[in-house]
Amino acid sequence: MTDTVPASREGVEIMDPVLLSRAQFGLSVGFHFIFPTTTFGLTLMIVIFETMYLRRRQETYREASTFLIRILALVFVLGVATGLVLSVTIGTNWSSFSRLTGNVFGIALAAEGITAFFLESTFLGVLLFARDKVSKRVYWFSALMVAVGASLSGVWILIANSWMQTPAGFTCTPSPCGPGSVIALSDFWAATLNPSIGVRFMHTIVAGWASGVLFVAGIGAYYLLKGRHVEIARKFVKYSMIVLVFTAAAIPLTGDLSAREVADYQPAKLAAFEGLWDTRTNAPLSLFGMPDANAGETYFYVGIPGMLSFLVHGDFNAPVVGLNAFNASVRPPVFLSFVAWHTMVGIGVVLAGFFVLGAFLMWRKKFWTSNWYLKLMFLAIPLPYISTEIGWVAAEVGRQPWTVYNVLLTADAASKVVPDWQILVSLSLLAIVYAFLFLIFFVRLRKIIMEGPREGGEPTGEGGAYG
Repeated sequence: MTDTVPASREGVEIMDPVLLSRAQFGLSVGFHFIFPTTTFGLTLMIVIFETMYLRRRQETYREASTFLIRILALVFVLGVATGLVLSVTIGTNWSSFSRLTGNVFGIALAAEGITAFFLESTFLGVLLFARDKVSKRVYWFSALMVAVGASLSGVWILIANSWMQTPAGFTCTPSPCGPGSVIALSDFWAATLNPSIGVRFMHTIVAGWASGVLFVAGIGAYYLLKGRHVEIARKFVKYSMIVLVFTAAAIPLTGDLSAREVADYQPAKLAAFEGLWDTRTNAPLSLFGMPDANAGETYFYVGIPGMLSFLVHGDFNAPVVGLNAFNASVRPPVFLSFVAWHTMVGIGVVLAGFFVLGAFLMWRKKFWTSNWYLKLMFLAIPLPYISTEIGWVAAEVGRQPWTVYNVLLTADAASKVVPDWQILVSLSLLAIVYAFLFLIFFVRLRKIIMEGPREGGEPTGEGGAYG
């Protein structure tokens, strides 16, 4: 397949347009994903507090939930705004991808808008404006539906992305697939329930719980350290720790299942993750290394013999395919894949240990007097987000050079008529706009946190209930 590279405005190529388009989409999706990730955990905590309020009728649970709903409204608005940009970016920078795969890919995106978005936004309106206008059970049900809508939105987006990773339920005309082919849906359920959707959704939703719930716990820790809203803050931390301990076990489990799926359907990606060049039995699990694609080896390698074979196949002597089994033209960028994968796993291990340590302190009844742990809990808020973002880098870079794995090359998916300088300008402007949006988000979020929960039915700061 050949690449037609458009000339720049001056007739000289500034940068590779495909690389620039990838950078722009990566920026767009990476910034957007901060907000759905937060929503997963926030909505879960809101449901927990509304459930406790329904059962115990204690106003503290109501106040805790109302406070988190204020934050959720802010997160939801930013999520919608940044999500709209993705559709525009796909249409402008990836028009070939849209034309070739729209019959399959577009169905998942349409389903997300029709089902999940309207479900979440409708019941969020009830949470924001109808607390005293509906019964407690209806209000609890609305909180549950917002959480379901957030998760359902994640399902459809992951169906679309997972289909790109492990495509199924489609036909190419003419075959084999190429730039001139038309990809059509042949089996809706096979495409929707593609081989990787199950484990990828489980891993993503649990990681989202860790991010959003640690965010809530960090706010509670901050209040405790400042001696403010102590009763509500203790509930933030207590119930968050229950969820976080669960994620400490669930994230490694779902991550292991995801890695096995990668080994079955994307062996080149797994080999890049592990810096494994030669196919071998008793394959080691890499702990550290510096892969060099030009030399075809990994320097300063440290690994556990046989562990990769065991984790992937349940047999220390099972063979694991190395990068040398694949033509160099279809190998993913090894160094970035390796570093992203190991960084994600490393942060995940640190967080799991941190959550278990917190549970141990609670068991020993030393948690509430361990100010050092509360400080670390507040400072650790960014870590799950960093791990999630880097995990997406590993998943998407490890899929290269394919947009749809083994079906459509990334070079053939990009728009051929958009010059490099135009992409560079739009990328720069987008970065500026996102920086401005994040600043607004941070300032508004800080104001909500500084105002604190509405204790005794009255706002604690200058703003109104949702101001």
